[in-house]
Amino acid sequence: MPSKNKVTVTAEPGKQELFITREFDAPRELVYKAHIDPKLYVQWLGPHGYEMILETFEPVSGGKYRYIHKDKDGNEYGFHGTFHEMSIDNMVQTFEFEGYPGHVSMDCMTLEELPGNRTKATIHSIFQSASDRDGMIQSGMETGVREGYEQLDDILANGL
Repeated sequence: MPSKNKVTVTAEPGKQELFITREFDAPRELVYKAHIDPKLYVQWLGPHGYEMILETFEPVSGGKYRYIHKDKDGNEYGFHGTFHEMSIDNMVQTFEFEGYPGHVSMDCMTLEELPGNRTKATIHSIFQSASDRDGMIQSGMETGVREGYEQLDDILANGL
């Protein structure tokens, strides 16, 4: 179900970075937990209608991850990276879509406490080139982020 909390993607032309912001109707600690608890993570990350297979998930500084999104037709899309810092104050990781190998981004997420037990997530992604960034945007990244966060809203509303 669409959320009143909208995903905003800011990408200035010609730059190799983008920013994603999204607010949640939940405390910062719960939003963070949903990013580091594998049982929760598989329930929300990615677009609607995809099964998530979590092969490796070590959400600690220096840990690695790899997951696959599988659509209803059996098509699989793999993603992997390394966690460089994982704390409630700063989550830093590399991200690579295996369908576009060699094009790695560095993603930094911060979670800001807002009044009323709400949280604002800000993701700053830096790509190796502006064309890599533009390719990621054109791949449907915004839809995947939006739908994943809608699924996270449902989990947070049910108290995890």
